[in-house]
Amino acid sequence: MVFFAASKPSQSGSTHADALAGAKTFRMTDLAQRRQASHWLVENLPYDIFWASEDGSIEYANASFCKSLKYSQKEMERLTMFDVNPTLTPEKWTAHWQTVRQKQVDNFKTTHRRKSGEEYMVEVFALFFSNNGKNLICAIVRDITESSFYKMVLEETEKTSLVGGWKWNLQEGTIIATNQALCIFDAKQPEDLLPAQVVPRFLEQEKIKDAIRQAVNEGTPYDLTLQIGAGRSEMRWVRCTGHAVTSQGRTQKIFGTYQDVTHFIRQEQQLALGQEVIDRATDVIFLWEQSGKLFRFNQSAVRELGFSEALLRRATIFDLDPGITPAWWASHWQDIFLQKSFTMEWEATRSDGSRFPVEITVNLVPFEGRHLNCAILRNITERKKRELELSHALEEIKELKNQLEIENEYLQEEINLNYRFEDIICGSDSYKTVLKKVEQVAPTDSTALITGESGTGKELLARAIHQLSRRKDKPLIKVNCATLPKELIESELFGHRKGAFTGAVADKTGKFELADHGTIFLDEIGELPLDLQPKLLRAIQEGEFDKLGDTKTTTVDVRIIAATNRDLEKMVRQGQFREDLFYRLNVFPIHNLPLRERKEDIPMLAQFFLEKYSTRAGKAFRRISKKTTDALMQYDFPGNIRELENFIERAVIIEQGTTLFPGKWLPSIQASPARPGVFQTFDEAQRAHILQVLFHTKWRVSGEQGAAKILGLNDKTLFAKMAKLGIRKEDYLKR
Repeated sequence: MVFFAASKPSQSGSTHADALAGAKTFRMTDLAQRRQASHWLVENLPYDIFWASEDGSIEYANASFCKSLKYSQKEMERLTMFDVNPTLTPEKWTAHWQTVRQKQVDNFKTTHRRKSGEEYMVEVFALFFSNNGKNLICAIVRDITESSFYKMVLEETEKTSLVGGWKWNLQEGTIIATNQALCIFDAKQPEDLLPAQVVPRFLEQEKIKDAIRQAVNEGTPYDLTLQIGAGRSEMRWVRCTGHAVTSQGRTQKIFGTYQDVTHFIRQEQQLALGQEVIDRATDVIFLWEQSGKLFRFNQSAVRELGFSEALLRRATIFDLDPGITPAWWASHWQDIFLQKSFTMEWEATRSDGSRFPVEITVNLVPFEGRHLNCAILRNITERKKRELELSHALEEIKELKNQLEIENEYLQEEINLNYRFEDIICGSDSYKTVLKKVEQVAPTDSTALITGESGTGKELLARAIHQLSRRKDKPLIKVNCATLPKELIESELFGHRKGAFTGAVADKTGKFELADHGTIFLDEIGELPLDLQPKLLRAIQEGEFDKLGDTKTTTVDVRIIAATNRDLEKMVRQGQFREDLFYRLNVFPIHNLPLRERKEDIPMLAQFFLEKYSTRAGKAFRRISKKTTDALMQYDFPGNIRELENFIERAVIIEQGTTLFPGKWLPSIQASPARPGVFQTFDEAQRAHILQVLFHTKWRVSGEQGAAKILGLNDKTLFAKMAKLGIRKEDYLKR
């Protein structure tokens, strides 16, 4: 930028003076024109230009800069650099001013803010100059928002795809590389990817060396997938590509990429392993298309049936089993779509025409927008032989006897379990509210739904409701819906008749029938399959159901108690649980509190578990120390009472003596996760934060690396806070 200052005219009246005056007038005119031309140039340059003074005031801004910021010229005159740059502080501006003054020029990237509040990225070239004795910074600004955006997109794309690019200039001996390319090799700088440095990282060095050599000497492109091991604790696979740029028959540059394909290689290996396992299986596995064409098969199909692979690749179900007709096949697919998965017995045909009995497990498998029938054939010839050797009458009596013994044992176990209301350990007012609800609903026959997290003792509440009800002399039958196989849960709940399905060799009494005139506890009700929920709804509403394979309806009088740790209302909205069943179960809801919301009960529960496991282990523990109790009270117990019980059992095993003191078995305060809607007091938050910093500094309080420095506190102030909050180094070093 050029600036001109006008000279004062001479007072001499001589001709020479006149001549000088005329010359000066000419120069002044010339200077004015040059000033005017300079001003015109600055205003019309396609760049944003402004001047700023030492205090941050904007002394001048050209029309382009005003337009970029959406301010008028008059509005701009009232602004400072702190209005334009939202990241700027007085301290930063002073440092920047000194830098530009010393270097005379500076180049950097920063953020500017328009009148509307919109922020955008800019690149700034700043120059230091003086105008009429006043020091100023002249800044030329370029909007780089779009280029920064595309660069960011490219970098994120590289990270996502694990692909990095590089360019090797053979004439200059230089190389440039993207961050992702460096990251793949744990390299610090692009020069680490030059052939001499990168080749030793590969296990098959000769392959990559030959590929690079041919690219350099002959311009031959390469695409290899090789293992690398150096610089990492585990072997990885990298895809290496290179493309030569030649001129007059000589390679000038090589462009290439490195891609970490470890994940894909391992997937391929896992698929190959899975295929190997399937091929080695003794069962025949077929995947059939709905048209009847064989889509895929395992090697056992070749071994067991005697057909060649070539024949199987072009075979249909009608070729392999002449007894199957198109009508039967269509009906079979209707059953598949209806049941999704089922088991049936059949006779398979070998290539020589011989037949043998098989058990077929049929599964509906979605694949690429269509459905396949996955049929697993198991040879049951030996099983059939054994069945024929046994007397049908003797087998029936034996199965009936075993079934009756199992059912009787279950009933005796459930009836003899003596759970009293007093077995629920409680001292907190919050939990007494829960027990009050138990007392309210117990005398009625209303359905109760117990909700709460895992480990809170929902089953204890269910047993308490039963023991306080008029049905207490009848059985309480428990059914865990999460542990029963999907294909057996209906039989477990409602029973079946002999021959209702394969394997049903005798009648079975279901849990609803066992609970007649008593109570049935449906634990984890949220895991009940959707297709079985209508039948359960009917049993709850009408008190009746149909056994599998039975033509008669069974009627029962059963009190229902259900429990779940899932959000059933959310499942209803998502279509995973029937709305009518939810409302039928949710007649009297009881929410079982997590342990963190009834911390007053922790000392009582811990003492109970201490006595329980001390007796079992033959230990002499009688009490829990206050330090131990305080440490337990500080933990949130995400696993609830079950987690507390596990800690105490572990402590009894590890520790000795009559009093349980703190030890390594104690939970870490840092391991206690924050939960939505659960807040700490100010002292609790302070205590947790101070402990976190002390763990980080290994309990060093003073000095540059001490906790006081990190927390921004005086050493004495931190010691005082630690004393107030009960933080003592020795308490934690014992752990």
